[in-house]
Amino acid sequence: MKHQSSTLAVPDISAVPRHIAIIMDGNGRWATKRFLPRVAGHAKGVDAVRAIVEACAVRGVEFLTLFAFSSENWRRPADEVSVLMRLFMTVLEREVGKMAVNGIRLKIVGDMSRFDPKLQEMALRAEAQTADNHRLTLTVCANYGGRWDVMQAVSGMVKDNPGACDFSEEQLAPYLAMAYAPEPDLFIRTGGEQRISNFLLWQLAYSELYFTDTFWPDFDAAALDLAIASYQQRERRFGRTSAQVLDQKKAS
Repeated sequence: MKHQSSTLAVPDISAVPRHIAIIMDGNGRWATKRFLPRVAGHAKGVDAVRAIVEACAVRGVEFLTLFAFSSENWRRPADEVSVLMRLFMTVLEREVGKMAVNGIRLKIVGDMSRFDPKLQEMALRAEAQTADNHRLTLTVCANYGGRWDVMQAVSGMVKDNPGACDFSEEQLAPYLAMAYAPEPDLFIRTGGEQRISNFLLWQLAYSELYFTDTFWPDFDAAALDLAIASYQQRERRFGRTSAQVLDQKKAS
C-alpha cells in the first residue's frame, strides 16, 4: 500500500491519530525512584506496552510504533542490555498468541543481524503468525536508528537502479523500513526528555510532537488520552496558512 508523503501532498487528517509513535523513556528512572534495580523498570514497562496497545486498538488507532531498543542503546551496561534481550524474547513467547487472537499485526523493524539467532527466528515467526491481522499494526523498533533507516533505504535504491544518479523522494520511500505505514500523526516521548533521539527521522517530518514528564511504566490509557487531546487542539497546516486550512474545512 502506498501512503502519502506529508512533504509531497497534504495527508488526510482525522480526530484520532491514525499512527502514533512513542519513545518509551523513563523505565530506569522509574525503578531508581523506588530503590529498585533498573531492570525492574523495564519489566514494569512491558505492562505499560500491553495497556497502550489495547488502548490504541479500542480508540481506533491503526498503527502504533514503539522505540524499544535504539542502535545507540548498545552503549548501555552489558548486564542491562542482556536483560533487555531476555525480556524481548519473553514478551515474544507470551504475547504473540494474544496478539493473533486480538487482531494485532506485529512488525519488528531494525537491524536484527546483531541479535541472537534464536531471537531473530522468534521475531520472524511472530511476524508470520500475525501477518493477516488488520485491527492494529504494532511496530517494535529494535536496534533501529533513523539514520540507519535512511542509509539502508538509499543503499537498496541505488543497488536496484545501477548507473542512476538522480533520485526522487518517491523513489526512496518504498525502501524505508516502515514503507508499509503512513507517517506518524502523533509522536509521544515519555520521561521528561524533549528529543527525537534518532527515531524515525524521515517519517516525523510533519508529526505533532508531545512530551510528558510521566515515566513510561506510569503511562496509561488516561495519559494517552491527554496526548490525543493535545493533538486534537493542533492546527495541522503542512506548509499552508491558517486561512487555507479554514477554507478547506468549510469546503468539506
